[in-house]
Amino acid sequence: MNSSQIHSTYEILLQSLISGQLSNTFDKTLVLAEELQNGSYYDRLNDLKQNYSYLLQYYSTDIDDPQRKQVLNKLVAKLFVLISELHEELLIRNSSNFEFTQKRYFPHVKKYKSPSELLISLKYYHSQSILLAKLEDSHQIELNRLRSNFETALSELFNMYWISSFYESDEKNVFEQIIHESYPGEVEKSILISALTLNLWRMFDERKLMLLFDACESENMAVKQRAIVGLCFILAKYSKFMPYFPTVRNRLVFLTDNQQIVQNFQNVLIQIISTAETDKISKRMKEEILPEVMKISPLMKDKIESDSLLNSDEWNEENPEWQDLLEKSGVTDKLKELSELQLEGADVYMSTFSMLKNFGFFSEICNWFMPFDSGNSAIKELFVTDEISLISAFVGNNVMCNSDKYSFCLSILQMPESQRSMMKNSFKNEADQLAEMANDELLLQSLQVAKNISKQYIQDLFRFFKLYPHHNDFSDMFDFSLTMHRLFLFNNLTYNEGFSLNVAEYYFSKGLYTQALELFEIIQLQTTPTAALYQKIGYMYQQTSQFNKALDAYNKADIIQPDDLWTVRKMALCYRLTGNYTKALEFYQHSDFLQPNHFSISMQIGNSLLQLNRFKEALAIYFKLDALEPDNLKVWRAISWCSFLVGNLKQAEYYINKLIDFEPNTHDYLNAGHIAWCNRKISNALNFYFKSIELSQNEMEAFQQMFKTDEPFLLANGIESYEIPLMIDALNIKR
Repeated sequence: MNSSQIHSTYEILLQSLISGQLSNTFDKTLVLAEELQNGSYYDRLNDLKQNYSYLLQYYSTDIDDPQRKQVLNKLVAKLFVLISELHEELLIRNSSNFEFTQKRYFPHVKKYKSPSELLISLKYYHSQSILLAKLEDSHQIELNRLRSNFETALSELFNMYWISSFYESDEKNVFEQIIHESYPGEVEKSILISALTLNLWRMFDERKLMLLFDACESENMAVKQRAIVGLCFILAKYSKFMPYFPTVRNRLVFLTDNQQIVQNFQNVLIQIISTAETDKISKRMKEEILPEVMKISPLMKDKIESDSLLNSDEWNEENPEWQDLLEKSGVTDKLKELSELQLEGADVYMSTFSMLKNFGFFSEICNWFMPFDSGNSAIKELFVTDEISLISAFVGNNVMCNSDKYSFCLSILQMPESQRSMMKNSFKNEADQLAEMANDELLLQSLQVAKNISKQYIQDLFRFFKLYPHHNDFSDMFDFSLTMHRLFLFNNLTYNEGFSLNVAEYYFSKGLYTQALELFEIIQLQTTPTAALYQKIGYMYQQTSQFNKALDAYNKADIIQPDDLWTVRKMALCYRLTGNYTKALEFYQHSDFLQPNHFSISMQIGNSLLQLNRFKEALAIYFKLDALEPDNLKVWRAISWCSFLVGNLKQAEYYINKLIDFEPNTHDYLNAGHIAWCNRKISNALNFYFKSIELSQNEMEAFQQMFKTDEPFLLANGIESYEIPLMIDALNIKR
């Protein structure tokens, strides 16, 4: 078996197991066991198969067994674990995937024989660093040596807990010692949680998962938040099997008895959901904002260079014309929108820093999960003094995630020393403001601090799974971003009041209506119905083109709160979209009663009358609107078309010419062609048709489809049926 066959067999086995086809699962698991040729796995498989055989025999009798389901669940859980281990062991032997290559390579290059020996080295670094810092004489060479050894040990710590298939007692003890609040190193705690999470992401292990649960209860905020984030992803990946592990369920229930932790889970889930926006934001940066900035940069350069002779007294005075250039280009509005997204917690820097992940620093996998540390040897020369600079202030707040802070510092180190010094010492006001922001963040309530930590960590994870050179060798955690609400973890959190509603409202606020609907449909069954709730549900059905369901929800809202203008108009819209123009007209007329002489409502009344072939009534409405807004293109378009339908070609021509002289679209030229043709101005008709085709990007097939729809109206206005194919051929020949 090659690695692809092993993995596909594994996926089939999991599907078979979760669907309850245990006999089939046993047969296929035997295929993996035979491939591995390991006696202990054979024995475990045979024991489970024998137990299942006993269960079936006992089930075939008439004796009731209250423990049967519990026994079956334990059997499924053990079989799932066995399949996971077989999958892991076979891939270690056969896979060229990055993780399994590292598993084979790591034992030959590791420096420390055991986790305990590694722990001794880490503790030595902290004790010696503290001792040397207290001495009056400088010991920079020794400190550098200690730091180098420490960073080597950090990398090995990460690899050890990421790579190991099983944690023995030594690994478990060292893990607990490092996570304990008495241990002095903060960096080790954070990367250890990340290594454990990545390990569990590769292979499920209930004992390791308990370590992650333990970390969720840590007093250390960074440890707790990283563990909660990791737990969300791990429970999402193995969601279907978690009900078979009562210990996991019990730990989760116990954990969520703490309301602060529940709030942390809610924040983390919303932050994970928000990553679905990151690709859209990055796309906008690349396709809209940066190209616009590049377009105006020559103009800005000219303006700036022409003003470069300003004397020193005028140095800080900005030219208002620069801002005018930005505003006219539309860049200002887009940047303002991005700033607002950033304030809401959106990840607006992914696009910017994605190009700065090629430094050697990021070739070490553990560095993608490293909390920002100005003492790291890769960047420490930027922070050799205690002075406040733009750099130190910028990396000291929550503007960027840890990974991007390292990218930022590493990119500055690529600058010439003179340019770097100028940057460090300039922008004094900005540096002071950022430093003040950092101080303000220290005063934030613990919940907000936790939120900031988890946000940055999720962004670090997002960059790893999207940008790491070997990221394609890892299944992407963020594939679960928009399905968290369907999974085991979420179901166990919904017992907390308001939890589902808060997540549903977030989905709704981001326009993720399919996901929001799934939650709101449950919420409406669990709460007292209100008009606002049904309005929101109706709106989501409408936005997902489920118009009949939208109408049902809007009707319920109308019963609870009659004559609400917004509801009535939405009902009219849905009737129109389903083609029920009679009911649409009824509700638009009721809207007009609630808000008389509203332009948009009157326009829709006219459009509904038009669809019902009540052309004269529609024209009366349109002429009334033309008197109110004499320069409205929509009204001109409606009058022209309606006049054409009633055979008033002169009136139709007058209004279509107004449109042609102003701002015509492809349909206007099509209608102008119809009118000219019916007036027997065939050459004019051809010219209008050509312009219509041109505006539709020369899509002749699309044009012919629109043309065919209008054939009955052409025939009604005097065109002979034999002329229609002639006109089409004439258009094709002259093109």
